[in-house]
Amino acid sequence: MNPQIQSENPIEMVKNLETATTEQETLAQSGFSPDEIISLLWLRQWYQNGGSDRVEVVRRLEFLKLMVASGKIEL
Repeated sequence: MNPQIQSENPIEMVKNLETATTEQETLAQSGFSPDEIISLLWLRQWYQNGGSDRVEVVRRLEFLKLMVASGKIEL
């Protein structure tokens, strides 16, 4: 078992579960399929925990976020 999961505070685990549930609901309302939602949440977790080439991916995601926020591209 992952040592990070074992050492996590039970209160934090509940908060993370609540956040994940809210995010799943938001993604579902945005039209994502259950498989896509699982993939997105898994990828985010993987990159947040030091996934390969993390900085490059985060930089690109931040750029896309900026483009959407400024109205340059539409979702």
